[in-house]
Amino acid sequence: MKTMCKKLKAGFAASVLALALMVSGAVNAFADDMANTLVYAGENEDTINPILNNHQELPTIIFSGLLKYDAKGNPVPDLATAYTYDEKTMTYTFTIRDNVTWHDGKPFTLDDIIFTYTSLTKDERLTASILSNYEDIESITSPAPWQIAIKMKRCNAAMLDNFTIGIIPKHLFEGQDINTAPANHTPVGTGRYKFIEWDTAGGMIILERNEKYYDKVPNIERIVYKTVAVESTKALMLQSGEADLAWLNAKYAETFKGKAGFKNIDFITADYRSASMDFKTEFWQKNGDSIGVLNYAVDKQAIINSVLNKEGVPAYSPIQLNAFGGNKKADIYPYDLAKFAAEMEKLGWKKDAQGIYERNGQKFSFTVQVRDYEEERIDIANILARQLKDAGVDMRIVPVTRFDWKAGYNGFLAGFAVEFDPDGIYKDFVTGASDNTMHYSNAEVDELLKKGRATANIDERKAIYHAFEEAYAKHPGHLLVAYLHGNYVSTDKLDGLNTERVLGHHAVGVMWNIEEWTLSK
Repeated sequence: MKTMCKKLKAGFAASVLALALMVSGAVNAFADDMANTLVYAGENEDTINPILNNHQELPTIIFSGLLKYDAKGNPVPDLATAYTYDEKTMTYTFTIRDNVTWHDGKPFTLDDIIFTYTSLTKDERLTASILSNYEDIESITSPAPWQIAIKMKRCNAAMLDNFTIGIIPKHLFEGQDINTAPANHTPVGTGRYKFIEWDTAGGMIILERNEKYYDKVPNIERIVYKTVAVESTKALMLQSGEADLAWLNAKYAETFKGKAGFKNIDFITADYRSASMDFKTEFWQKNGDSIGVLNYAVDKQAIINSVLNKEGVPAYSPIQLNAFGGNKKADIYPYDLAKFAAEMEKLGWKKDAQGIYERNGQKFSFTVQVRDYEEERIDIANILARQLKDAGVDMRIVPVTRFDWKAGYNGFLAGFAVEFDPDGIYKDFVTGASDNTMHYSNAEVDELLKKGRATANIDERKAIYHAFEEAYAKHPGHLLVAYLHGNYVSTDKLDGLNTERVLGHHAVGVMWNIEEWTLSK
């Protein structure tokens, strides 16, 4: 920790407060009093738009949806005060609040809801990863004052979850390309906090509580959200008092345990790490049949013990920690080097003079890109590569600052999560779906995920997703490694964080009950 403090003095001459003083007059107004300002060392952000953001931490407190998630991850009313579903017509009818205003003072109207869902279903320019979630919507209408009717083309058991998406303001996006609209960087929502300033040079986003919020107004007056890329930086900021809250990797979180002035707050997450294989590349088009057997060569528990400080569990399914997943029959790859060698021989692979497998004149050698600032992923990738190399497979690590999907790398060290409805996996694994960036395709997986989406009965759905886990395990697109725990550290002056909710990718969702938090610096 002494070494960390020395680095801090060298690397952080300006504090969060000093940076805040330079941001704008709006920030100057509260810079003298940080007593009720939460400084959150968060993630890098390129845009703040619930339709476009993969990480939903800021959009969920700036924007509101028809529904929102409760502590157990169930959709409950938000902008809608109530809803009904007519099975015969497959129509959801929502009763909408009539006392809501946008943060810029404009009245919130039903047209904003219609515009948002029309964009998600009909805007051909929109490139959002979530579009497959809304492909079953047939129409959006207003049958009566303060009512919205959303008619479906077919049964979609996951639609209540999809109605949690934040509504965007028509008056700021109409006639524009939503992908590049200026409002993505000056967001206006109806949620608990309103956007004030985005200081890109200082790496911070300033929010203030929405005093006109239609539900419980938060106790904490403002949030300074620091956009921090490097994992060690977050720990340094906490240690120096420059941040009040951060998600840390397990090793950094461990250094704060029992330390005066801090709290360790541990969440369950559905966040897993894997080597995700790119089927656009020729290597996996030829050798995709050999991804599953790689699991036999990976000591996942050893990676968890060394890199994750034992804060995680071995991964065998992309919905393993989902309420509909966890089928142990899909856990078919124990760490077994003898089994690995036998299965590789069955697949036609033979070791060359250097001990690397070859088949049809091609070495089992592929590239995986890893973001260079994510220490934990770098460590996972390096140990994974070493274990595979010892077994005869050459997985080469390519550090990058940003993932490059056009450079021809054979995959990337990935993170995904399906913390809510299991249909969250649909957009990632169904052939041609909106977030299937690695072009994975499996006819049996497609059939099961489509069937799971179209099945209303809970027991039947669970059986379908268990069948999906078994089918996917036999022909995976990821080399699954581990599920991570969500290790947060905060100042001991912060109270109210609720660990009941299962968090998502990068442990997002921690602020789901932020209106209940209190801060007493």
